[in-house]
Amino acid sequence: MPVAAVPQHRGAQQPSCFDRMKLGFGIGFCVGMASGALFGGFGALRAGFRGRELIQHVGKTMIQGGGTFGTFMAIGTGIRC
Repeated sequence: MPVAAVPQHRGAQQPSCFDRMKLGFGIGFCVGMASGALFGGFGALRAGFRGRELIQHVGKTMIQGGGTFGTFMAIGTGIRC
């Protein structure tokens, strides 16, 4: 079933390709951080980290996962523009 077209207001524009890439990066970063928290937390606990070591390891894994997944999401969004 086709979707009905929504009338545009005067001056309303579609987001630019760069804006879409920024949004893709942001969404990918959040998803990557969530998966980094899960995998990094389980990995750190399995390795026997406690306290400060645990927090540092999980934080590093979250930032790495977020940056990686966010970059790939931004690239994928840019390809679709």
